[in-house]
Amino acid sequence: MELTKHWAAQLEDYVIDLAWAPAGGSLAAAAGSGPISLFSAADGNRLHLLPGHEQGTNCLAYSPASAALATGGQDGAVKLWDCASGQHTATAPLGRDWVEHLAWSTAGLAATAGRKLLLLGPDAALRHAFPEAAKTLSALAWHPTRAVLAAAGFGAVRLWEVPTWTLEKDFPYGNGIQALTWSPDGRWLVSGNQDPSVHLWLPAEDTELQMSGYESKVKHLAFDHTSRWLATSGGLNASLWDCSGGGPEGREPQMLEHATPVCAVSFQNAHGLLATASTDGTVNLWSPERKQPLRATVRMPGAAARLAWSPDDRLLAIGSERGAVYVLKCEP
Repeated sequence: MELTKHWAAQLEDYVIDLAWAPAGGSLAAAAGSGPISLFSAADGNRLHLLPGHEQGTNCLAYSPASAALATGGQDGAVKLWDCASGQHTATAPLGRDWVEHLAWSTAGLAATAGRKLLLLGPDAALRHAFPEAAKTLSALAWHPTRAVLAAAGFGAVRLWEVPTWTLEKDFPYGNGIQALTWSPDGRWLVSGNQDPSVHLWLPAEDTELQMSGYESKVKHLAFDHTSRWLATSGGLNASLWDCSGGGPEGREPQMLEHATPVCAVSFQNAHGLLATASTDGTVNLWSPERKQPLRATVRMPGAAARLAWSPDDRLLAIGSERGAVYVLKCEP
């Protein structure tokens, strides 16, 4: 297995977010200072430079049903863009708080701004404002097969059913939550926490599990496409948990070693490779099923801020803290 350079580009500031277009033809990369570059996947040519958010862009999310790109910023707004033309199409002003989390589903675009949780339509029109949370919302995740939205903040994760707008589940958690994800089969809901720990819920069974002992807060989570393997950050090594059967509680994780703390993890969309990055600029590829799981290693000039696999899993995009965007080919 080899990771080879496909193309590279430079932003004016650190890379705060990356997102592949659903068809895989382009890559959106947001600079923390605001501008958003749309690059051709084929050759790295910059197709459009969007102004983004004047006070800084925080997050990106592509609509799964169109070429629309949603962005959230420090100006308290969600903006929509037509990526084919590079034109701004709509703005939803959400208030003074930063828009830090966006998540699309067929039900619409979920957005957080401080304690607010809102659902917008594809034209940025407000569809629903959920009850305000007690604390600032820190993570969002749509259920993979149902119109259920998980929203996390300090003290709880809440599951909202759409479009009845009812609270389906309320899971108390007595600490800050850094990351949130569902397993692709919808069985597990997982949070990475400030305590530091990883917490798992089985919402259908009203069961929860806890894995502690991490060296630092857990900011990064990723499931493989089979829902068996859960990768987490939280120290010098990436932890790989087996979530089959009764789940990972009581099992020892497989430790994927790095020389410096892990700062990103990302599984392929439909294949088995896991990419992990550490603060010294190392990016590793792993195959969890193999006795010797390490498949490839590359060294970048700076630490990765984001990792993103293309929809067909052939390209790995890396956004660095120094503003560089690298796209690598994954070849056997």
